[in-house]
Amino acid sequence: MSEDSDIIRVRKDKLARWRASGRAYGNGFRRDALSAQLHERFAEMDKAALEQADVEVAVAGRVMLRRVMGKASFITLQDGGGQIQCYIRKDDVGEAAYKAFDELWDLGDIVGVQGVMMRTNKGELTVQARHIELLNKTLRPLPEKYHGLADQEIKYRQRYLDLIMNPGSREIFKLRSQVVSCIRGFFEARGFMEVETPMMQVIPGGATARPFITHHNALDLELYLRVAPELFLKRLTVGGFERVFEINRNFRNEGLSTRHNPEFTMLEFYWAYADFEDLIVLTQELLSSLAKDVLGSGVIDYQGEVLDFSQPAERMTMAESLARYVGLSAAEVEDPEKLATLLRDMKLAVEPSWGLGKLQMELFEARVEDRLMQPTFITHYPAEVSPLSRRNDENPELADRFELFIAGREIANGFSELNDPEDQAERFTHQSQQKSRGDLEAMHFDRDYITALEYGLPPTAGEGLGIDRLVMLLANAPSIRDVLLFPLMRPRDD
Repeated sequence: MSEDSDIIRVRKDKLARWRASGRAYGNGFRRDALSAQLHERFAEMDKAALEQADVEVAVAGRVMLRRVMGKASFITLQDGGGQIQCYIRKDDVGEAAYKAFDELWDLGDIVGVQGVMMRTNKGELTVQARHIELLNKTLRPLPEKYHGLADQEIKYRQRYLDLIMNPGSREIFKLRSQVVSCIRGFFEARGFMEVETPMMQVIPGGATARPFITHHNALDLELYLRVAPELFLKRLTVGGFERVFEINRNFRNEGLSTRHNPEFTMLEFYWAYADFEDLIVLTQELLSSLAKDVLGSGVIDYQGEVLDFSQPAERMTMAESLARYVGLSAAEVEDPEKLATLLRDMKLAVEPSWGLGKLQMELFEARVEDRLMQPTFITHYPAEVSPLSRRNDENPELADRFELFIAGREIANGFSELNDPEDQAERFTHQSQQKSRGDLEAMHFDRDYITALEYGLPPTAGEGLGIDRLVMLLANAPSIRDVLLFPLMRPRDD
């Protein structure tokens, strides 16, 4: 039998004794303060001042430390605000309560303590208990040396355990909540309305990505989990909602990595009578505002790299980036054979159907993307790989589109929207042909969306921004799993 099994058996015996008392799993205790509030409220009061004030409080939380010393003991409680020490004496709580504390309580148990505020001789703020209650008996022992745990899978698979034991993880998810709240405030202050669009769709659209497929039994209908909310949000813009945004889940049937999870959170917004240049300005304002509001500075550290959100980001076209980082001449950037050769030399597959734009995109992703450390807007993507973007007026082979890269990864994708229904229909047709040739990420032909465009989409700009990857930057987290409460994991063999 394992050591943990022995501990669980002993704790189950204690639970049986607690049940026999008739007080197990009560729900009548009410706390009136969190640890952080107490530390803030009494920060300036010394031992004598606290004794004179005689302030009564009720706290509750999980027992993280326990020192039993005869008739007087100390415990440390952890709650949603932090930790607070409690001093428990037999003379103060009574013999029966102290006996139960001594014999039934363990590390990890959830308890309630009522008492008065004091400071120990060493100056530590403490609740001197007058009444104590066991609220939940923990059957499994907490890890004794959790910090620096080598097996990261435990953190991801048992996030509740990670949150109990690791203050750094709790701070990451508090930061994430603050980021989402700040984003909402940013857009609402600029007249954008938050909306919700379908997660299950008859036709997946809005991005070139492989969807998840499900089935609706009552309608006997094949449905798709959405890869992006774009086409529905633009339908709303057709309907007259000229500034809309959504913060919600997308689902893409792709692999797992430090920057990919099949289920992820996106901010997507649409802005009538604006173009991709307006989006670039707005995105810079958003990032600068978030960094200052969440971290207090427009300059942040990410994995040893200093990233500056306070200054305008660098801009270059995709063609310029290939020239700079791959060392190509302007003519070579436009030479399909040259680009195909470079890709083959890297042992990458090249499909005969790929045009110049697709070759440029593949080479960019292979040779340029991970070298863009400082915030950088790459603009003027090939129209061939931008099926929903408006063509550039000066060069219709290019799209009025950008992607924002930070720390070698894409953070945002935005463009002036294609609102010409005939052009959009042609591009959908091309995508459908690609799909019929085996491209599982190509788009379907969405006839209803074409109908919506025929009613008139005003000149509009739209953007999608990855919340998870943005939080990774602000939290200085190396993996997307560090900022997802419950990342997808392979099932365990046991």
